[in-house]
Amino acid sequence: MASTQQAKPKKSSPKPDIATLGGLVLACGGILGGLTLEGGKLTDIAQVTALMIVLGGTIGAVMVTTPLKTLLRAGKCLGQVFFEHSQSPLEIMEEIISYATKARKNSIISLESDLPSIADPFLRKAISLSVDGTDLQELRKMMELDISLEHRSGEAVAKVYEAAGGYAPTIGIIGAVLGLIQVMKHLENIEEVGRGIAVAFVATVYGVASANLFFLPVANKIKARFHHAVEMRELMLEGVCGIVEGLNPKLIRIKLEAFAEGETESPKKSKAPGKAARTAAAEG
Repeated sequence: MASTQQAKPKKSSPKPDIATLGGLVLACGGILGGLTLEGGKLTDIAQVTALMIVLGGTIGAVMVTTPLKTLLRAGKCLGQVFFEHSQSPLEIMEEIISYATKARKNSIISLESDLPSIADPFLRKAISLSVDGTDLQELRKMMELDISLEHRSGEAVAKVYEAAGGYAPTIGIIGAVLGLIQVMKHLENIEEVGRGIAVAFVATVYGVASANLFFLPVANKIKARFHHAVEMRELMLEGVCGIVEGLNPKLIRIKLEAFAEGETESPKKSKAPGKAARTAAAEG
């Protein structure tokens, strides 16, 4: 029982995504640094009106395109871009192996006492169905439906930011045209015309930059987050199905190791699967 408690992972706390934060700093730093090296000033692109046109127009267009529920969900998912909440597949695998070991020793009904302590709702639901004696095929269909809905939700959220990335450059062009219209009113002053044209194109810069440095990268990062979440759901489902089938925990571990590829392991741990495979094969 002590080993079972040790195998259970703690709730994963959100960790800052260094790739996202570092990427934004590098991209913005490179662009602004290039501007200053070319003799420009940061005040040249610091235009509040252009920012209002681009952000206001883009957000408004996205609101027209997207249902309100999806829009609110997309706002909540923005935190996933800067902070990583995902759990290691190795930790999930060890948790499932602990349940498989307990079920093999004391029957699958014994897992009922562990249900309140299972942090992940998907895994808790799958084990609860297995404890209730749900047919394996029905259990798989029900949980695969949950996985499919999870995938659709992720795609819908990502499309919100993809839409914003598509609208922003066009809104930036609109802002530039509006600026040029104002410039044309003062053609009598050549100096003001040149300055006004430069200011007008700042909106285009904001539109293109926001699309390619924020909205589209955010959409792809959210897709990656949901793709990882779906993989972890599949890992859990395969593990629970192995428990229901009464497989040897060592065989379940071998079955789930494909999901943990690329995870950093110590040399001792990396040798363990081969030994487990030979032992399981010997047991038949």
